[in-house]
Amino acid sequence: MGFIRLVVFGFIALTVVYFSISLYSRSVRKEKLENEFDAANPDGGEPGARDAFVADGMVAYKNSIRPKLIGLVFVVPVVVVSAIVYVVNTN
Repeated sequence: MGFIRLVVFGFIALTVVYFSISLYSRSVRKEKLENEFDAANPDGGEPGARDAFVADGMVAYKNSIRPKLIGLVFVVPVVVVSAIVYVVNTN
């Protein structure tokens, strides 16, 4: 029963961590794109150009490796806990 509780609460905690990191990473990328556009267009550019630039950049971000690496939040702790359980039980 304790193991099942560990798995359930661990999954919930990892999900919260995953979404927090994901939202933070997306917001940092969006801010970087906005700053990049503002630096390239000090006059503000055409209406809607900034939104289109940011939207295109976010599509490129979505297809990049970074969002996939954030998924390691689920894999690494499971591997570490499994390794610890294996080492403890074999000695």
